[in-house]
Amino acid sequence: HARQHTFGPCRGAGFLGLATLAGGLTAAGLPVASPPDRPLAALVGLVATTLLCVLGLLLLPGTAPTLAARLRRAFDGVSIAVSLFFAAWVVLLMPAGGVRPVGLAAALVASSGLAITVLTALRAVRYRPAALLCGVSAAMTITALATLVDAVAGGATVPVLLPAGAVLVVAPSLAWAGASRADAAPAPLTTADLDGTFTSYPLLSIPVAIAATAAVYHVVTVGELDATSLGLGAAVGAAVAIREALAAIDVRRYAQRLVAQEAHFRSLVAGSSDVTVVIDQDLVVRWQSPAAARQFGLSDQDVLGRPVTDLVHPEDSMGLAQRLREVLAGDPTEPGRAVLVEARLKDGFGRWRDTESTVSDQRAAPEVGALVVHVRDVGERKHLERTLHRLAFTDQLTGLPNRRELLRTVATLRSVPGRTGAVLVFDLDGVTGVNDVRGREVGDAVLIEVARRLRGGVGYDDIAARLGGDEFAVVTPEGSIEAYGLGMRLLTMLAEPYELPGATVHITASVGLAEVTARDGVDEILYRADLACRRAQQMGGNRVEWYDESLEALLLRRSTLEQSLPGAAARGELDIVYQPIVDLLDRRPVGLEALLRWRHQTLGTVLPGELIPIAEQLGVIGEVGAWVFHTVSRQLSGWLRDGHELWVSVNVSCRQLAAPGFLVGVTSGLNNNQVPAERLTVEVAESGVGNDLATVVTQLAGLRALGVRTALDHFGAGQTSLAYLRRLPVDILKIDSALFLEPPGRSSGSVTPIAPLIDVVVGLGRRLGMEIVAEGLEVEAHLDLVRNAGCRYGEGFLFGRPQPAEHIEAYLESHPTR
Repeated sequence: HARQHTFGPCRGAGFLGLATLAGGLTAAGLPVASPPDRPLAALVGLVATTLLCVLGLLLLPGTAPTLAARLRRAFDGVSIAVSLFFAAWVVLLMPAGGVRPVGLAAALVASSGLAITVLTALRAVRYRPAALLCGVSAAMTITALATLVDAVAGGATVPVLLPAGAVLVVAPSLAWAGASRADAAPAPLTTADLDGTFTSYPLLSIPVAIAATAAVYHVVTVGELDATSLGLGAAVGAAVAIREALAAIDVRRYAQRLVAQEAHFRSLVAGSSDVTVVIDQDLVVRWQSPAAARQFGLSDQDVLGRPVTDLVHPEDSMGLAQRLREVLAGDPTEPGRAVLVEARLKDGFGRWRDTESTVSDQRAAPEVGALVVHVRDVGERKHLERTLHRLAFTDQLTGLPNRRELLRTVATLRSVPGRTGAVLVFDLDGVTGVNDVRGREVGDAVLIEVARRLRGGVGYDDIAARLGGDEFAVVTPEGSIEAYGLGMRLLTMLAEPYELPGATVHITASVGLAEVTARDGVDEILYRADLACRRAQQMGGNRVEWYDESLEALLLRRSTLEQSLPGAAARGELDIVYQPIVDLLDRRPVGLEALLRWRHQTLGTVLPGELIPIAEQLGVIGEVGAWVFHTVSRQLSGWLRDGHELWVSVNVSCRQLAAPGFLVGVTSGLNNNQVPAERLTVEVAESGVGNDLATVVTQLAGLRALGVRTALDHFGAGQTSLAYLRRLPVDILKIDSALFLEPPGRSSGSVTPIAPLIDVVVGLGRRLGMEIVAEGLEVEAHLDLVRNAGCRYGEGFLFGRPQPAEHIEAYLESHPTR
């Protein structure tokens, strides 16, 4: 046992080894001893060997853990041996003539040793295999030596002693096998009494009864007892008396310990704020501590004998019963973790109290044999938790769940197998203006009303939350289609006027929608919904946008452009290309359309359709427009000096057109470059006219007053009414190719003209005194169509693609304007 660094397991094995040595020396020394001394030598060897065997067994691990237990094992063995030997003496040996003194002493020693050996080996608890092997070895050794003693005392010769010697040779191997297993893993504990208290008393009563029966039988049949019988009988009586005295001492000590433990237990229970309850296998309450009356007002009559599930709230009874049955299903001998159970308990006044209970399985304890439940009142803690939850997960202004609660809801939704869902992010447009114009109180009132509408508009399983500021969100377990419908319905509700005391407020919202999936993180899902909301804002707001994989790339491009556009003109990144406008009769160039291009360093060429909305959002459209007019005016001035008779048209957005200094800027550009006003044409797209028709009419009229010609671009691409043509002060009507081409998908790949519609538009424009320019001409068939419809001018790839100014100069050299 050196690897265990302990001497304990070696002690028993060492004494067993000494016993083997003593037995061997006794057997080996008998042939050399003088015949008269052999019986006494053999008896001394037997006594020494027996004492060593008994001591070795008692010191083996797991046989007798304490000194008191070892003494009881030894005394019980001696008592049993004396009692049985007394019965054998009076019934068998004394009628047969008795035995020799040496033989009598050897028999007593051997029977005592054998009794102690058997009792110790059988009572070993945790090392029973090792104890049994060692016990068999000790029994063989003691029996062989006792046989030697009896044979030597009877005058037997040495050859007769050879069988006993052979046993002495075999016995040490069993002792070695048992002692080597003493450090193995112990067997499971099978008894609660390891020290042997009271365990041998029933075994002692049987031998004593046998001895008493034998004595009565001998007195009846023979009539008297000799001195040896009286001595043996006195020994039996003394054994019973001493054993009774020891039992009384044990009982008294055990009773005192129980009284002390009970007093200690009562003091602990009485002073504890927890209520202790004992529950049997049927979940019936068998005992409760006095604290139950003090803490919950529950008397024994209210609780004892009732199922514990009848004492808790009906909604909690099923869960409590399930947890208790799980504890009962476990092995009571295996120590496990205490089970924590929460339930609402009805107190003696009929109120439901929040409680937390710890369940401990004490069925293996003989003093308890049931489940022990410690119940604590956690009402104040629960109230504090609810208050903290309300503060931590609720928006204080609107009463809606806040961002943290929304993230928890999304995490719960995505963790449910087989469930889908969606997140809608709402960004209110106009709340900042309300705060600036009407004050923060009115703005807060608007947010409260928005929260009320969202709360009333969502479904039972949906959750509306406020993310912060003027951002709200809704989480729904429904699919994307249903979520889109929900977003449209809420968008309509939020767009309704807000009737507040002393003010009527109108706001709109942009909505972004993203699916909730198990493969995406919570933050990723919310980020995607926010990206979709930003896209909805960029598309003009008051709409619902879905998230897809391309959206992130578009928004990244948009963000890059927004960061780079300010100062682009100063860095020389803006450029102008020109596309010819020709007379359809002789294909002579009569004008050029100036088209803006942004040569971005990393993203390449950015067209006006993407550039202008960003410039308007950033508020740099005036700077960009001034650069365009200055560049075009300077270039046009040079062409006019070179003798080219043509005009140049410039596209402007409606927001740029409505800017306060727009007319002044145009006038300044023309005067600084000495360009006649009639050589400049300002185009405005048809799609933007309807947003602010009055401003467009005013500004176009101002341009015509300066002598600048005006044009309506891309007519027919949108849904502008024909009646606008009578109100708009325009000189040129540029009709889109949508008016003379069949929409894609209606024909089998061919270009099918729609002559009646273009005839109507051209005829109306000519009657209003407008010049007609057909856009998008790409093939000769287009040319014939628009020429037959009455168009005078045309523009498109058929005549030339947009080119830089130096290429246009070469074009004008080969295509003279007059």
